[in-house]
Amino acid sequence: MKHFLLQNAHAKKIVPFGLVFFLGLLSFNSVSAAPRKGFEAQLQKMTSSIVMAPGEIKTIDVAYKNIGKETWGNSGTGFVSLYTTAEKYRKSIFTHTNWIDATHPVTLKEASLVQNKIGHFSLTLRAPEKVGTYKESFALVAEDVTWIPGGELALSIEVKSAARKGFEALSQTVSAPITIAPGETKTIELTYKNIGKTTWKNSGNAFVSLYTSEKRERKSVFAEKTWLSTTHPVKLKEASVAPGKTGTFVLSLTAPNKTGAYTEAFELASEKTTWIPGSVFSLTINVEKPAEAISSSANAKTVSSTPVNGLSASILLRSQKTVTADGGEHIQYKVGMKNTGSVAWTKREIRSQDAFATAAVSATTPLRLALNTAGVVEPGAIDFLSFDLVTPPTKGVYTLKYVFAANDVVLPDAEILIPVEVTSDAEDVLNSPVIHALELSNQIQEPLLRIGVLIVDEETDHQVQISCNQDWKLMDGNGALLAEQLANQSITAFYKNNRYYFNRGQGLEESSFYLRFVPNSDTAVCKIDNFDKRVTRRAGYAENTFRNILELRYNSSKDRTWVINELKIEDYLAGLGETSEYSDFEFKKTLITIARTYALYHWERATKHAKEFFHMNSSADDQVYRGYEYEVNNPSIRTSAQETRGVTVNYAGQTAITPYFSRSDGRTRDWGEVWHGTVAWIKSVPTPCDASKGLKLWGHGVGLSASEALCMAKNGKKWDEILPYFYTDIDLLKRWN
Repeated sequence: MKHFLLQNAHAKKIVPFGLVFFLGLLSFNSVSAAPRKGFEAQLQKMTSSIVMAPGEIKTIDVAYKNIGKETWGNSGTGFVSLYTTAEKYRKSIFTHTNWIDATHPVTLKEASLVQNKIGHFSLTLRAPEKVGTYKESFALVAEDVTWIPGGELALSIEVKSAARKGFEALSQTVSAPITIAPGETKTIELTYKNIGKTTWKNSGNAFVSLYTSEKRERKSVFAEKTWLSTTHPVKLKEASVAPGKTGTFVLSLTAPNKTGAYTEAFELASEKTTWIPGSVFSLTINVEKPAEAISSSANAKTVSSTPVNGLSASILLRSQKTVTADGGEHIQYKVGMKNTGSVAWTKREIRSQDAFATAAVSATTPLRLALNTAGVVEPGAIDFLSFDLVTPPTKGVYTLKYVFAANDVVLPDAEILIPVEVTSDAEDVLNSPVIHALELSNQIQEPLLRIGVLIVDEETDHQVQISCNQDWKLMDGNGALLAEQLANQSITAFYKNNRYYFNRGQGLEESSFYLRFVPNSDTAVCKIDNFDKRVTRRAGYAENTFRNILELRYNSSKDRTWVINELKIEDYLAGLGETSEYSDFEFKKTLITIARTYALYHWERATKHAKEFFHMNSSADDQVYRGYEYEVNNPSIRTSAQETRGVTVNYAGQTAITPYFSRSDGRTRDWGEVWHGTVAWIKSVPTPCDASKGLKLWGHGVGLSASEALCMAKNGKKWDEILPYFYTDIDLLKRWN
């Protein structure tokens, strides 16, 4: 949910994670043989030696037996997951994009694992480009509870090139960052040595050429007009390159208009034969406006601080000098800080008190934006820190100000000033127009939500196969009937070149309008038959079934096709993955009411994803929605929704915005303490339960403290007592029956 980010104390950065919360600062001591707080694990037999090619992606199944007394879960308080070890907060060089972050690979696959049962963790590794033997170590953690004894995992990974069908390459190009202006075209040469046994050619059936990598055949935003396609830049320059010789690839890049730091990856392929081992090449590209385009008053400065108790710093490097982006946009920014003092740094931080710089209206980033405690930075050495910069919400030119702290001391002269040009306003979360304007004095019909549940891409071979468990119809976007199907009969469909195509077993048919898969009853469940998260994402469940209507629709705004689930709001809440079967029931009803309010808020405005034709997506950007399968496995969530049916949080006749966060330090914050402006129903209130535990503030501190709310529920408070405590003078109104 956009209102809620977790501070992951292990990774020392802010990560979105829906409503999973209560991450605690765990101290890692040597693991004793005795169970700790009822948790104990036994690693099952597996190979500890792995061989990978440079850049290769490999997923291994790690299995542990739960030999403790506590049940393991994959969500909620105490969820069980793998972390890197050997060195605290160590960022692994085997990180893959599906990791939670660089220190935190994966959570338990199973939703629940009782004593003496075996649980699984799908650990995905991406090998570095450098060959060699690496040692990687991991350990199990029960979040905010303990490191789990017996949960250690040590791997020996040998990264070595191996020729495929006689093809193998060795990059001869140094991967140095390049800087390019928006819209500018630059050409670079990539050279590779042919270290295989097969001669490379630039023509014929097996010609050698360069493709985009990371996600193979990924559309690049740097595609230039001479490219063969947006995924396929260029063929080998030479007519042929014999083994032992060097080949050249002339790569032209045209920068996008959006400034920022980009990473582009490329890989060689022998057409219709093989991807060539050893050829993955990554390139850092900084898209920046020329310095003269920014006024002198807004120029970013490289400054050196006045020593404070031997502490001093200077800013040597930054990922970009200026930022140009839309309002409210999140941008990863990186700085290199040199220790120019006489004292070593053991702790380094980037902080900001600028509400623009730390958060948009609905974000939850705390004051500390980046923290690094790994290793020691001696005088004269450089440390790099990355943080999430959020651009101001309104169009204009700004200079965002950040401060640097070493060893908990802010160095006042080591300011990081970043010129920012906002080209268009962000969505106004508080004051955006209400499209569905309704009087609260009257109950309304239960809203139909539209949820983006799947981007149709290579994961499903750019098509979907859909069936429903009751008789159903295929309709087009104008309401015309295209086909009638019996229960469990499927239709395959896809979008291509401004047309929608479908096959119901009678050959390929087409439509000019988007496709709707409409069951004859809104109680029916439809399934995306060729999508299974267990297969493509190594998840514990398929999560491919959804109540009511599915829709296949392309949007030109982001040049992609979605499957959209259209269903009633209460059915949506029943499949919400923001809480689990094991949460306290009153606390669960509290969260469901907030989730219903959030959903109604975006239904009323219908602006956040308007260009993609839905209200919310199914990920933590909005609220985690897992569909019908999750509803079946967690029936108490539907019960929580039924017992609070139609109730939302309102203030002065309007649906209220209701931020919340992980835990407090004894009080919540007034809206104006953290963000600009005043919100009448969000005032600071004491949190005695958090205070009694000596908790530290995690999150922005505005609105509901999840840890305090859970404590209140456990102490007998009802959901309709908890909400008014945190949101002042609100009304809990039943909006529909």
